[in-house]
Amino acid sequence: MALGDLMTSRFSQLSLAVSNHVMDGNGSNGDYLEDAASADMASQRRDFDTASTSSYANAVASTATVPTTMAYLPQTIVLCELRHAAFEASTPTGPSDSGLVSKWRPKDRMKTGCVALVLCLNISVDPPDVIKISPCARMECWIDPFSMAPQKALETIGKNLRDQYERWQPKARCKVELDPTVDEVKKLCNTCRRYAKSERVLFHYNGHGVPKPTANGEIWLFNKSYTQYIPLPISDLDSWLRTPSIYVFDCSAAGMIVNAFIELLDSGTSSYPGSARDCILLAACEAHETLPQSAEFPADVFTSCLTTPIKMALRWFCTRSLLHESLDCSLIDKIPGRQNDRKTLLGELNWIFTAVTDTIAWNVLPHELFRRLFRQDLLVASLFRNFLLAERIMRSANCSPVSYPMLPPTHQHHMWDAWDMAAEICLSQLPALVEDPNAEFQPSPFFTEQLTAFEVWLDHGSEHKKPPEQLPIVLQVLLSQCHRFRALVLLGRFLDMGPWAVDLSCQVDLVKDGGHVYFIRFLNSVEAYPEQRAMAAFVLAVIVDGHRRGQEACIEAGLIHVCLKHLHSSMQNDVQTEPLFLQWLCLCLGKLWEDFTEAQIIGLQADAPAICAPLLSEPQPEVRASAVFALATLLDIGFDSFRDGVGGDEECDDDEKTRAEIIVIIKSLLNIVSDGSPLVRAEVAVALARFAFGHKQHLKSIAAAYWKPQSNSLLSSLPSLANINGTGSGNIVSSQIGPLIRVGNDNSSVVRDGRVSTSSPLATAGVMHGSPLSDDSSQHSDSGILNDGIGNGVIRHSRSKPLDNAMYSQCVPAMCTLAKDPSPRIATLGRRVLSIIGIEQVTKSVKSAGSSSARPGEPTTSSTTPSFAGLARSSSWFDMNGGHLPLTFRTPPVSPPRQNFLTGMRRVCSLEFRPHLMNSPDSGLADPLLGSSSGVSERSLLPQSTIYNFSCGHFSKPLLTASDDSEELLAIREERERFALERIAKCQHSSVSKLNNNSQIASWDTRFETGTRTALLQPFSPIVIAADESERIRVWNYEEATLLNGFDNHDFPEKGISKLCLLNELDESLLLVASGDGNIRIWKDYTVRGKQKLVTAFSSIQGHKPGVRSLSAVVDWQQQSGYLYASGEISSVMLWDLDKEQLINSIPSSSDCSVSALASSQVHAGQFAAGFVDGSVRLYDVRAPDMLVCATRPHTQQVERVVGIGFQPGLDQGKIVSASQAGDIQFLDIRNQRDTYLTIDAHRGSLTALAVHRHAPIIASGSAKQLIKVFSLEGEQLGIIRYQHTFMAQKIGSVSCLTFHPYQVLLAAGAADACVSIYADDNSQTR
Repeated sequence: MALGDLMTSRFSQLSLAVSNHVMDGNGSNGDYLEDAASADMASQRRDFDTASTSSYANAVASTATVPTTMAYLPQTIVLCELRHAAFEASTPTGPSDSGLVSKWRPKDRMKTGCVALVLCLNISVDPPDVIKISPCARMECWIDPFSMAPQKALETIGKNLRDQYERWQPKARCKVELDPTVDEVKKLCNTCRRYAKSERVLFHYNGHGVPKPTANGEIWLFNKSYTQYIPLPISDLDSWLRTPSIYVFDCSAAGMIVNAFIELLDSGTSSYPGSARDCILLAACEAHETLPQSAEFPADVFTSCLTTPIKMALRWFCTRSLLHESLDCSLIDKIPGRQNDRKTLLGELNWIFTAVTDTIAWNVLPHELFRRLFRQDLLVASLFRNFLLAERIMRSANCSPVSYPMLPPTHQHHMWDAWDMAAEICLSQLPALVEDPNAEFQPSPFFTEQLTAFEVWLDHGSEHKKPPEQLPIVLQVLLSQCHRFRALVLLGRFLDMGPWAVDLSCQVDLVKDGGHVYFIRFLNSVEAYPEQRAMAAFVLAVIVDGHRRGQEACIEAGLIHVCLKHLHSSMQNDVQTEPLFLQWLCLCLGKLWEDFTEAQIIGLQADAPAICAPLLSEPQPEVRASAVFALATLLDIGFDSFRDGVGGDEECDDDEKTRAEIIVIIKSLLNIVSDGSPLVRAEVAVALARFAFGHKQHLKSIAAAYWKPQSNSLLSSLPSLANINGTGSGNIVSSQIGPLIRVGNDNSSVVRDGRVSTSSPLATAGVMHGSPLSDDSSQHSDSGILNDGIGNGVIRHSRSKPLDNAMYSQCVPAMCTLAKDPSPRIATLGRRVLSIIGIEQVTKSVKSAGSSSARPGEPTTSSTTPSFAGLARSSSWFDMNGGHLPLTFRTPPVSPPRQNFLTGMRRVCSLEFRPHLMNSPDSGLADPLLGSSSGVSERSLLPQSTIYNFSCGHFSKPLLTASDDSEELLAIREERERFALERIAKCQHSSVSKLNNNSQIASWDTRFETGTRTALLQPFSPIVIAADESERIRVWNYEEATLLNGFDNHDFPEKGISKLCLLNELDESLLLVASGDGNIRIWKDYTVRGKQKLVTAFSSIQGHKPGVRSLSAVVDWQQQSGYLYASGEISSVMLWDLDKEQLINSIPSSSDCSVSALASSQVHAGQFAAGFVDGSVRLYDVRAPDMLVCATRPHTQQVERVVGIGFQPGLDQGKIVSASQAGDIQFLDIRNQRDTYLTIDAHRGSLTALAVHRHAPIIASGSAKQLIKVFSLEGEQLGIIRYQHTFMAQKIGSVSCLTFHPYQVLLAAGAADACVSIYADDNSQTR
């Protein structure tokens, strides 16, 4: 990953003179010298391996001036993506229905199906408990009841009220009862409930013509002759209407009814058990209050606020506005337009009012209450929005509306001021609009101003502050074409602030409204940008995620074929397709196929495995992991499609087609079992677990033979697990692994075409599960893989039909590879896969059994139990969590497993055999443990994929703005660059003074019991890092002489650490730790005690030679190219691209001997040198067609292994230093390949270490005879270090490692006696 133009442009400002080391000074190296700038550009393009030049000289020759700063300060940064943040810490998540649905979205929508209107007006007869003033309020539903005959007035008022409610809920059935009796009301309520069924019923009561409600909670009705007022208890009303229901009481002392209703609910005497759950009440005033009688209000002011809010709000506002003198209030009835047309004055006012009241409610109400009242039922939401207006208007008349549930006060919210202003602006236009119907209406600036307020919050707000109160308004204006673009931009900025602002629970709504069709069409649009199409694929993946109706709808719309078409075309084009698009196409397909057999069949018939398989070699790990996920979901097909017997010929053909596709998938997955990215390997492990679950009986058969603890072990007849044949494909499972057909020299067939020979040792239960053959307790162990599955010599399969045995025989070693993965999380997944096929690994950490001394920052483990390398057989991995008591054998089993086929499997303290209950047949995964649990519940316990949820995080991160710390990181890097260039110049131009015992500036007793294996000096802080044979790592500040941190590289150290490297040393550096077995682990925050985190881990060496017990891995890191070179007891050098986290080439070493030393050029990307055990040296360049540049044998006096090799300082890529164990140091120049131009006989037969300074003309060598010698590049001896600088003048131990500081003349030396010493020349000490 390059830092880009900003980084590059700074180099023109750096004017430090950094020279090129040309040893002969005659400038004749033009034939070989390379333009480092073009090399750097080439490294960024990553196209070394595609060089098509005819010769190596043509590939690299250039005579241009070298911009040395670009060569010395590499711009490549690796392993800093989102996937590296906390892979090991993250835990696999379950199915997506475990919490994605947001809490704000109600689980079930509701609507009001029936409205019962009861008006008790008794026009012209006042109730006895009311004394009216004169003039007093008269209007009912905006009609003066005394302007016409009483009966006609009553009917007209009833009709108006029904019309007002139907405007809010057109589909609801409205029934009106005028001055009714109790029986009429009862009949009305029962009819409404019967019609509404489970929907809500609204009961509206106007009691202006009857007495106030009683303290017992009774409302008044009439007798048939209207001579008496008849009480109706609220309990009766509740028993008739039941739930869900909403009541509106418009009468004086209406709070009495609310109080009585609450008492009814609290006492539990409500006739319907669900009453407390969903009953809502709206009342016009408190229990002690009387309705306003002022003539400025209508008599039913509460009802008017609820059903005609705009008219009521404007009339009330008009009397209080500055417009009241110039505006005739009667014009309010003539406001032009329709409420649902936003382009008219009435529609604009209604829209603004809705936005204001919604915003007030969203900001004031508790979230749960807001969801219930404003997001569940449209009519209820409208009534409560209007209830906020009623509270504002009626409180001005000393009357307080009440509700159940009770709302916080809202009448003084500042958003009412925004409403008043908007209303005034609209009303000021009213006279002109009424006078001239053609006059143009000027929209209110309300929404523009609210968007501006929202923008101000975005500039200064955060998730830790109060949310923006304008958010409901922003969502509303998305419906307006004139405001939509700005609202989308602002909403995008808001969503960009983090996952707390994002919700993914829209899948039901999108499918219901046909939204998926729009996104599929957009996905299929070639004109759209790939990033936008990736977002469309993301939305579609969300729609189908765990949502069967969404899956079905998208399949009907042809989404599978659309995705496969674009994946196929991306593979055909030479142009690189947007990785995010490929990633989400795969994830979308995987979610379509997940747990949906019909969709999987469609995918297999469309050759989906063949289309997805090429994506497994894509450079982006996220794409590879997503492709694995998609392929893994197709493996479920084996669970159902093969369950029944074969039907007709057509079914048989389909089975064969499916089986062939499954084999394609498995072969593709086996190719990337050792992928460089843990993200990918985790998905492979999950995929193999699904496969193992569907085919566990067959895999158990193979596994039993594979782990059979006999001398004629089947494993010994297997070829090596990994044979890389130099194609760069990264295949790790050799195609040479054939079917497991024979055991040792036994001529009887064991497993062939699904048959088992009962005479074979394989059919013996005791052998198969590896229990002690001579122990009677073996009958209580696993009852055998095939005991219950063999009849007449033929295996009976309860689930899927078998693939060919060769396929299974390749799967078992691959599963073992995952179980030994250097990533703890992958290894755990791998062990779960093994346990599915009956191999359970029982391990305990074993470290230095005799060790007892506690070490700071490190776990202490000790054991006196003999350790056996092995795996215990177990019938299923559920046993680990089951209720069976473990039966533990403290002695090893008879014929313990051999070491050779357990290489790398961890040591164990005991083998615990976990038996089944007696006489329990081995039925596979669940056994009697899960009782009657279904196959679905068994599968739910399989490891879960994490790539989908991980990928969703991309859309939960800021996409529009850069990270806040980017400027700070650039400043740190620029400071380090200046420091580095200044020190490089000093190293090159200053003469190095003597280095000897007096030069020691620090000495550190690491307390390593096995001595120091390797060490590393940090470039920009006084820190030295050391490691030992047991893979303990310690970090020490040598200026303050304090231990900063200590930790174990992993829990089962065996091979020792062969190399420590710093990645991204000019930025936030990472510590690469290479183990002797080739496993690579990379750590961050390693200098802080207890805070170290594993960034990534992988196995760098694959396909070792047969019979090799120790790999003796050698590695080196090249920052310019982002390449890691690894070799050892193998016939090639593995080339890893850490940016891609991928093996991109396997370079043949062109030698029968193994590589013993490896060094990469720190200034020329793609170039490295290798020393071999026969004393030969080879120079390679990955840009050259043959890659091997030259081969020479400089160590001729005495053939010994090359101990150390390195490139000489400077930009001259032709000069190498090589040291052999015999003690001679050879200086090579590839311009004269046959001879060395300088030889130093440094040590006699005991050279153990070599260090070459990156920039200063100095090298150092160490010997087993307790000596360190320092030489110049001309061969002059600059110093000799004989004794450790202590008061006892004790000799140092055998020198085990030497390393120079990259930018200063500092030498760190590690010895076999666990001491690390640091030496500095005089110039360095005086700086």
